[in-house]
Amino acid sequence: MTTERTTGEPWKNPEEYGRSLPNFTVNLLVRDVAKSIEFCTQVLESRVHYKDADFAALRIGSVEFMIHANHTYDRHPWFPRSQNESARGLGAELRLFNIDPDRLEGRARNFGTTVLQSAQEKPHGWRDVIVADPNGYAWAVGCPEKFDGGFRDEQRND
Repeated sequence: MTTERTTGEPWKNPEEYGRSLPNFTVNLLVRDVAKSIEFCTQVLESRVHYKDADFAALRIGSVEFMIHANHTYDRHPWFPRSQNESARGLGAELRLFNIDPDRLEGRARNFGTTVLQSAQEKPHGWRDVIVADPNGYAWAVGCPEKFDGGFRDEQRND
């Protein structure tokens, strides 16, 4: 694995971090870690545990996820395909629930994010918005139409 980290040691021992992850998590390969972190913090209001030029560990609500720079996968079979400039993740939708889609859409537009679908009610009882991150991953964010617990955006206790 090629690294561009300028500090000598990683954030945590990789084995310790790997063992601490939940049964399901997401790892996104990205062209520019800093740009992806900026989207995640400004639009999705993620909390960053750690970041460097190679990797970031983040949390949105109760969801832990990772971002890795393309170059860290230089020995992985996907590496040649990661060099393609096309959008990522076609066919996958990253869903976040109990976040106000209208407020998120406003943040997305202020950030200059592509809004793939404006906030709207859906037949399945949810109101959601779909935005594309800088790498083209689709984030569908919303809440039940009759949500009685308040939006995560307003609670800030997670």
